[in-house]
Amino acid sequence: MSRIAYFGPQGTFTEQAALRVIDPSTDELFPVDTIPAALDAVREGRLDAACVPVENSVEGAVTITMDSLAAGDPLVAVAEVVLPVTFSVLVRPGTKFQDVRTVASIPIALAQIREWLAEHLPKAEQHFTNSTAASAVAVLNGEFDAAVTAPVAATHYPLELLAGEVADVIDAKTRFLLFRRPGPLPAPTGADRTSLIVFTDDRTGVLSDVLVELAQRGINLSRIESRPTKGRLGEYRFFLDFDGHVAEARVGDALAALRRRSTSVRFLGSFPKADGVASVVQAGNEDADFADARAWLRAVREGQAG
Repeated sequence: MSRIAYFGPQGTFTEQAALRVIDPSTDELFPVDTIPAALDAVREGRLDAACVPVENSVEGAVTITMDSLAAGDPLVAVAEVVLPVTFSVLVRPGTKFQDVRTVASIPIALAQIREWLAEHLPKAEQHFTNSTAASAVAVLNGEFDAAVTAPVAATHYPLELLAGEVADVIDAKTRFLLFRRPGPLPAPTGADRTSLIVFTDDRTGVLSDVLVELAQRGINLSRIESRPTKGRLGEYRFFLDFDGHVAEARVGDALAALRRRSTSVRFLGSFPKADGVASVVQAGNEDADFADARAWLRAVREGQAG
């Protein structure tokens, strides 16, 4: 039985994402109060894996996840889930729109429906909670009148649906990753993503150096985020997502080059992409091309004609 942590409590989008990647016959879910706590439970061996949010298409990176992955013992992502994000507004039974004076949720959720709130609950004071599910608990306890939650919250709490499928941006999505301690990686599928943290010193052109190593090998960069190291002013670490698997020659060659050019590199995993879209490998960057180049160089070094 695998024990899977997720950013809880029950009723969060992270629970919905975790349900997409577990096997109910062999896996058990455990809600954890914070993202760092979920990841630390895996590092310490108390739980086997953790599902956490990493990126939202409207509000960007989940910075607490990024910072937690950069500190502590390394963890490796083995699965990716992308969920469409629409919200439910839950209230105590009998509550109507005109009764709502306070509405609660996490900041990123309230930000994603600010237009809906302005139109439908313009006089309601907004309050922050630690999770969307925590706002449902707070409404149940009488602290607030309405909670902006993940749809799954309605299955856990005896609240009524005031409004469903609420979203300012209809096609908004959130990406989640399932992390484990380092070990065997998922096998390449041809539609994979690799994630890294690159730590650099403070010098001119450092980001260009990083990107050139990927571009020269025809690797498609799908995301880059910079975060301060929280040390000396001007020092940053870069979070990179790109197409390909570390088992591929072009990706392995790029990682080795980045390791040479940077202060350090933290490997965050190679895993199947949620959308299943195959990676496009440019001419000259197939595994066979790298093998042919190595064979040619070996022959030259052995004194054979080039």
